[in-house]
Amino acid sequence: MNFKPAKVTGIVAIVAGIIFILAGGVTWGLITSNLAEQNITVAGDSKMLPGDDVNGPFSAFAEAQIIDEHAMTATEGRTYAELGGLVKEAEAAGDTALAEELQGQRTTVMNASFLRASLFTSVVAYGVAALVMGLGVILAVIGWTFTGLAKTAPVTAERKPELVTA
Repeated sequence: MNFKPAKVTGIVAIVAGIIFILAGGVTWGLITSNLAEQNITVAGDSKMLPGDDVNGPFSAFAEAQIIDEHAMTATEGRTYAELGGLVKEAEAAGDTALAEELQGQRTTVMNASFLRASLFTSVVAYGVAALVMGLGVILAVIGWTFTGLAKTAPVTAERKPELVTA
């Protein structure tokens, strides 16, 4: 048997694993540094990580959650779509003051939604970076295993048929 393909496959897997680990690590670092540059702190009334700097997946998630709570409190639990309908009703009734107040609440919910989406994008990016690093470790281990198998494989010589003479 020829075990050269196992050795080559093992080396390729190890190299790919190292590249994946490095790529995931660099991505993680970039996300962290970009979040940290924003100088965001998890709100003090958050149930999760209050007062923590937003510079990782858990703090980003915590801040996204508390932003939603604050937006819902500011609008008495009304969503962007619901507020749009109420603005139209107030305008139709001629109550411009109420329409402006509701439009202000609608803007608050829209901004909160944008901020939450941005923070959730960071959380997802952290997850992808962790996945890539994990896959890199798995590839490297598989590669190491393949190269080990190629080294320990028994070497057999092909036997030529003997001529039998009588």
